[in-house]
Amino acid sequence: MRWLLKTRIFLVTICILLTACLFLFATKKNKIDFSSQVKPIINNKCISCHGGVRAKGGFSLLFREEALAKTASGKFAIIPGEPENSELVRRINYKDPEERMPYKHDPLSKEEINVLTDWIKQGAKWGDHWAYMRVKDLPLPEKSTFFGLGKNSDWAANEVDLFIEEKWSEQKIRPSLMADKQTLLRRVSLDITGLPAPEHLAKKYLTDNSANAYTLLVDSLLALPSYGEKWTAMWLDLARYADTKGYERDDRRTIWKYRDWLIKAFNEDKPYDQFLTEQIAGDLLPDATDEDYIATAFHRNTMTNDEGGTDNEEFRVSAVMDRVNTTWQAVMGTTFACVQCHSHPYDPFKHDEYYKFMAFFNNSRDEDTEADYPLLRSYNDSMQREVVNVKNWINQNVSPQKASEVYTFLKTWQPSFNSLVCDSFTNSELNDTKWLALRNNAVCRLKNVDLSRKEQLVFRYQSFKSGGEWKIHLDKPDGEVISTVTLPVTSKGWVISKTNLTAASGVHNLFFTYTNNGLKSPKDNGALFDWFYFTEELPGNDKEGYGSVKDKYWSLLKSEAVLSTTPVMVDNPAEMQRASYVFDRGNWLVKGDEVKPDVPHSLNAFPTGMPRNRLGLAKWLTAKDNPLTARTMVNRIWEQLYGTGLVETLEDMGTQGSAPTHVALLDWLSYQFMNADKWSTKKLVRKIVLSNTYRQDSKISPELLQKDPYNKFYARGARVRLSSEQIRDQALSISGVLSNKMYGPSVFPYQPAGIWLSPWNGAEWAMSEGEDRYRRALYTYWKRSAAYPSMITFDGVSREVCSVRRIRTNTPLQALTTLNDSVYIDLARHFAIRMQRTVEKETAKQISYGYTLATNHLIGTEKLKTLMSLYNKAYGQFKDDRAKTVAMTGAIASHTNPETAALTVVANVILNLDEVLTKN
Repeated sequence: MRWLLKTRIFLVTICILLTACLFLFATKKNKIDFSSQVKPIINNKCISCHGGVRAKGGFSLLFREEALAKTASGKFAIIPGEPENSELVRRINYKDPEERMPYKHDPLSKEEINVLTDWIKQGAKWGDHWAYMRVKDLPLPEKSTFFGLGKNSDWAANEVDLFIEEKWSEQKIRPSLMADKQTLLRRVSLDITGLPAPEHLAKKYLTDNSANAYTLLVDSLLALPSYGEKWTAMWLDLARYADTKGYERDDRRTIWKYRDWLIKAFNEDKPYDQFLTEQIAGDLLPDATDEDYIATAFHRNTMTNDEGGTDNEEFRVSAVMDRVNTTWQAVMGTTFACVQCHSHPYDPFKHDEYYKFMAFFNNSRDEDTEADYPLLRSYNDSMQREVVNVKNWINQNVSPQKASEVYTFLKTWQPSFNSLVCDSFTNSELNDTKWLALRNNAVCRLKNVDLSRKEQLVFRYQSFKSGGEWKIHLDKPDGEVISTVTLPVTSKGWVISKTNLTAASGVHNLFFTYTNNGLKSPKDNGALFDWFYFTEELPGNDKEGYGSVKDKYWSLLKSEAVLSTTPVMVDNPAEMQRASYVFDRGNWLVKGDEVKPDVPHSLNAFPTGMPRNRLGLAKWLTAKDNPLTARTMVNRIWEQLYGTGLVETLEDMGTQGSAPTHVALLDWLSYQFMNADKWSTKKLVRKIVLSNTYRQDSKISPELLQKDPYNKFYARGARVRLSSEQIRDQALSISGVLSNKMYGPSVFPYQPAGIWLSPWNGAEWAMSEGEDRYRRALYTYWKRSAAYPSMITFDGVSREVCSVRRIRTNTPLQALTTLNDSVYIDLARHFAIRMQRTVEKETAKQISYGYTLATNHLIGTEKLKTLMSLYNKAYGQFKDDRAKTVAMTGAIASHTNPETAALTVVANVILNLDEVLTKN
């Protein structure tokens, strides 16, 4: 009896627990989730009329407070808890198409109506989109039995696999077999370094049968200098890097030192938060170094319009907006550009928040100048030591603040007034809208100059006729003269000079007058001015060594013997700061309310105690409670390794972007990236490639083709075409001509004739000599209006603006490129010669060796037979035609023979094989 009683009690307890579980499950199931159920209906069926630009009938569904407000009719569309009294519910249930919503569209389905009705009944609670919620530490999933008993999978190699397996169990999917060592060697080498593995590493891995052989390979690849080059190639699209300025003239820009900075940063595994901070605000860091300044070229890759007659302020504003949009897309994976015209139609960002965010960037010194100011001047080692000596002397004898000011001016000529901001011209103009030009009896104005404690003007000018006299007046053309300067002829172009100013205080409009009776024609220019720097005499004249320091200062300032210049970010000082305004509907000419720098209130708060400048903004971006920064980078790294991100739309994690396939995995990796890994990109890459998920074979079974044709559940290895850079770099490596030279200016490899037509600036493609022809793709000179053709054919981007994701295409032009482009014909020649040098005499063995070199696999009998047939056919044509042989071999010394010509044809075909152009 006792046993029966205990059994009954146990069974009753189980029934009660099961009933409770079922009740909780049913309750949870019936609970309407705003983000996953309601928001998609609103975005797809309602928001085009009731949100963003439009709020028809005075009703907007963009924000909760707007949705619950009274409409234009005086009624409430949504009354929480009262669907029967809510106008929205009434209108979506109408049968009359003139009354029913959505108006003039198909009616909502019964299921959609029920969702909206139940949602309002449950209180019409708004929900946060997953991507805008702080990243949290998540527990690792476990494969469990009833009531949570069980153990972790034996298949999983690391935590990544546990999250992937969790989805497999839901989809009833099983993993593929592991890829063979040869396939895995090529895959991971291309993914980590962008190149086939060096021969010594490949041989070591393929002959090592120990359990940790693959781990040792991965660690060796991560340590190679080529790692930094591969990941820099990815970042250049985000940074819209180019060697030209863009727009019609698209003239040359020297900014390659930024590319060098990126390569070093990736190789050093610079923590990602620091990596971003230096690019956003390196110039604002305490004791900023030259490298910190160069990092800020990230936001100087914006285009500059050198065309005459353009409005410089228009294109300055355009550059500032580009920095806002790039920051959001590259760093936070969010489309923010539309907010410049109106509140975001789908995500919680308001119109004025765009301009508050823009205010962080609106005080940079660049103003669409032809010279691309501000420029960081790079001196040789001895001159740089002199610069540092001047800085140190002023630091010790005057003040650290003055030392920093002097150092910045020596290195950048900033903060100066660019002459193109002058206005009110009489007998003067902005020459080609770039420089102030003065004629005889000229008058013009320079507005809003703070003359407090300014006793000296340093200026850069050219003078074409002797006898010119330049005067500076206070407040009006005939006002008090505070300086008179006789301008001698400058026979060698631009020169830097100075003049003393009569003491004045406060902010004034300065009027420039110029007379030169030696100018015969009213249209003749007597002088051009580039910039004006108002300052004080170099202080410390009562200190020992002042004379020599002053001489060094002026010698360095005027020196033209700089190694290079790089466009960098420099902010306006307090007295030169601009006000920021909301632009009505995005029109920069129609200014609304003034705004101060701030971040959207729907995301994390601005960090306490940080200045409202780009440095404070960088700290906000990299704060651990920022929900987007880590997720965006993790998603980007995943996309580089698998071909598609966990969120496919890298550019948009918002409500209109693709839903994440594995949101828990993305969040877990993001949390680890920020915390355990301390923002280490190498550790993130290592973690992913060491997973068994990554190591699977890429062959697809009929079952997987049916259940998961796009490999969204990762039950097989990725199979994607290589990037344009990888295709070129791999061909260079296979052919044996790849240059290991790193850093420096861009190069000009083989390019078909006629690509560059540059009538405006006369630029020509001058072929590089020696090993520079065979450097990695990321060093290729990038002209925005005529980008390198073979890389554009393989989906490279022109880089006028930030490009977050390349969309892969498959066109006949791609095959025509690898079979006919001069680059690949030349590399095929070297490939053929490499086969001949390594394997003497026997053609079949040469072809077999070449195939293995290109794919890491032995050639099959049928493929060898096909390639031998091609060789014999080509040989038959070349042996009796000397001209064709010379054309195919390029007349390379001792290799101008039909054997090499025929093998070149075969080499060209091998480089074009699917298994070579594709990562399997």
